[in-house]
Amino acid sequence: MTALLVLEDGRVFKGELLGKNGTTTGEIVFNTSMTGYEEILTDPSYRGQLVTLTYPLIGNYGINGSDNESYKSHLSGLIIKELCKTPNHWQSDNNLNGYLQKEGIVGITDIDTRALTRHIRKKGCMQGIISSEIMDTEKLIEKMKNKKKTDEKLVEEVSMEKITKYSGDSPRIIIMDFGVKYNIIRSFQKLNAELITVPYNTKADQIRSLKPDGILLSNGPGDPRDLPEVVAEIKKLINTVPIFGICLGHQLLGMALGCKIYKLKFGHHGGNHPVKDLYTGRIKITSQNHGYAIEKNNMSCGLNISHMNLNDGTIEGISHRKYSCFSLQYHPEAGPGPNDSNTIFSYFIDVIKSGGKMRCHSEKIYKVSS
Repeated sequence: MTALLVLEDGRVFKGELLGKNGTTTGEIVFNTSMTGYEEILTDPSYRGQLVTLTYPLIGNYGINGSDNESYKSHLSGLIIKELCKTPNHWQSDNNLNGYLQKEGIVGITDIDTRALTRHIRKKGCMQGIISSEIMDTEKLIEKMKNKKKTDEKLVEEVSMEKITKYSGDSPRIIIMDFGVKYNIIRSFQKLNAELITVPYNTKADQIRSLKPDGILLSNGPGDPRDLPEVVAEIKKLINTVPIFGICLGHQLLGMALGCKIYKLKFGHHGGNHPVKDLYTGRIKITSQNHGYAIEKNNMSCGLNISHMNLNDGTIEGISHRKYSCFSLQYHPEAGPGPNDSNTIFSYFIDVIKSGGKMRCHSEKIYKVSS
């Protein structure tokens, strides 16, 4: 069945339907990972987006369910070049097309994803619409324009509604759930931490009543500037217990510490981004999925830049010289991606057990990082 992908600037790609018959809109982003489409499909951070996979053949190892990063697929649509119709893997229990139909995801295949990616890199992020129902380009553009950003409450849509406890010993870590990935939870469970996830809008007083030893601000979708009420609660938690932020949590922590946020031209999405740890000088290959970053020229007093992206020089990590709080823009838990940075979870536990002492609190390390 024929399907169309129409961009807000009028460019049209004609292909074949992938997944559910229908129409869907969202911001178009491209992911450069060569594997890991199951994790990408179920990453809550992709809520509201049309994801283009730049690797040309997708679906070759099928779907197994054990690699999911949440309870369902969250992206608005999937864009690929070629669908593998005969997957082969001993764990596979479904094919990609069947999975997308089951999850109600509209997609498109048989288009030039390289041309689409080059267009987004040149023009910047933009909205798009995929349809197998409407073949009139003007009608699709009008339908896309009628969908307003204010209609979307992305973090609210992916965050859990109730407090959930996971068995473990210590320390007790409260996870503010803005769309937390399963692999973040798994990473702490491997270290025998006791975890409690709370909804994104939980008040600071309620979090304190749970007697945390540390607080994790999770990843999630959308623009952090849309969550001023969350930033206000994070401010109340600073200088109480150690705080660690990942991706959206990194941006929200930065805002709570006085930083400003800006939107990247086309974001960082993939498993091959080089990041330099400014404390150690080591280069790590990282998994990333974000469209916003902290402004360098508006860094809050007392903050160090701890990590930097070597592709474009954007901030990839911050830490406070006085308070026990730090964050990373990339995904140390991977899923998909390399495991270069997974030791950060044990580092956070060490910070908690040391009473909040971080490496940036050392005068020697501070001189190196400055």
